[in-house]
Amino acid sequence: MKIRIKLTLLFSLITATLLLIFASIIYYSAKHNRDKEFYSLLKKEAITKANLFFKAKVPAQTLQQIYHNNSQTINEVEVAIYDKNFNLFYHDAVDIDFVKETPEMINEIYNKGEIKFHQGDWQVIGMVYLFEGNKYIVTAASYDLYGYNELSSLLKNTCIIFIFSIIFIFIAGYYFSKKAFQPVKDLNDKMNEISANHLNLRLDTKPNKDELSELAITFNQMLIRLENSFEAQKHFVSNISHELRTPLAAIITELELSLTKNKTSEEYKIILQNSLSDAKKIAKLANNLLDFAKANYDPSEITFKPIRIDEILIEACIQVQQANPEYNASLSFKNDVTFEKEFIINGNEYLLKVAFVNLIENGCKFSGDHLCKVFISFLHNIIQIEFRDNGIGISPKDIPNIFTPFYRGKNKEYTYGNGIGLSLTKKIICLHSGTITVNNNSDKGTTFILQLPY
Repeated sequence: MKIRIKLTLLFSLITATLLLIFASIIYYSAKHNRDKEFYSLLKKEAITKANLFFKAKVPAQTLQQIYHNNSQTINEVEVAIYDKNFNLFYHDAVDIDFVKETPEMINEIYNKGEIKFHQGDWQVIGMVYLFEGNKYIVTAASYDLYGYNELSSLLKNTCIIFIFSIIFIFIAGYYFSKKAFQPVKDLNDKMNEISANHLNLRLDTKPNKDELSELAITFNQMLIRLENSFEAQKHFVSNISHELRTPLAAIITELELSLTKNKTSEEYKIILQNSLSDAKKIAKLANNLLDFAKANYDPSEITFKPIRIDEILIEACIQVQQANPEYNASLSFKNDVTFEKEFIINGNEYLLKVAFVNLIENGCKFSGDHLCKVFISFLHNIIQIEFRDNGIGISPKDIPNIFTPFYRGKNKEYTYGNGIGLSLTKKIICLHSGTITVNNNSDKGTTFILQLPY
């Protein structure tokens, strides 16, 4: 069932319940008031007829004649008068005698002063009447034809109005819910037009800040992120293909040349060295891509634990020097360590080592003496690590893009690289709630500054 129908039915049900409660209150109030007013009328009729009989001395035959004449056109009140010993003084119609008085009833009226009750649809009242110091019992009974007709008419009209009101409310609710959900339908139709090949499409937004406009704005923002992600993915795949194609093409070319004619052992050695160099480039690219993928995991899926930052830096320096014997790295402390806990951060040892190795390798690679100097300092719950080289520096035009994956500036002519290292490093530092900045001095070296909370 669609939400529109559900809301219409729910709205109709709630309204019907309220109308039913309201109609019931009106009907039962009218019924109670009719009952109360008719008892009051019976009491007045009883007192009036008793006054005519006792005080005005109107003969009983005359009162009975009036009763019988009126009974032919209206529902006349039947009155009877007794004394406390159950002696009958007057009765409008003994032959009819709708209320069958008994000694018990007379005693109850005498003791209580007044009683009211229903006998079928007739209403009966019994009361004590005082005349010349004597107490008499007067009963009066009648059928409220007019009142019951009014109640019946009220009930009938209420049911008709209730049924037509519910029908009208359902139709109106369905119409207005349809109008209210029309923007949702329009959004749904527009969403169906959006696909991987049409991510440039956007939902229409309105100036008013209602919930649907906020939903459309949020969806458009999600589309922008998806489009950027798709574009980044295409760019990423294109760059990977290019980075893999170049060394693979070189390996294939070298091997094809080696098969064209016989060569000397020295020439074969050169071919194998070139092929090995290109294979290492492919292996390094594959490792970098694997690390880049790990750095893009959900943070909740990455294991973090307390680790010593100085030990990881030492291991990173050793790893770089073992992989490249001509590279060298030095580690120094810029201020004294007060507490051992200043070395400890909550992080992932493997990823941090990858980030440090990348920065140390870059420093050694672009320095003339292949030396990278690493400095550690402690500033207000922050560990600051500086990676300083004395190389060629970075072009000011390249600074804004150095952390972009696969971006390589003018320095690509100086040495080989695939443009993943710095982007991977920044991703890892951000995962550890840290920051990375660069101080650059063209032709005098570059300093990368990391800040990590401990």
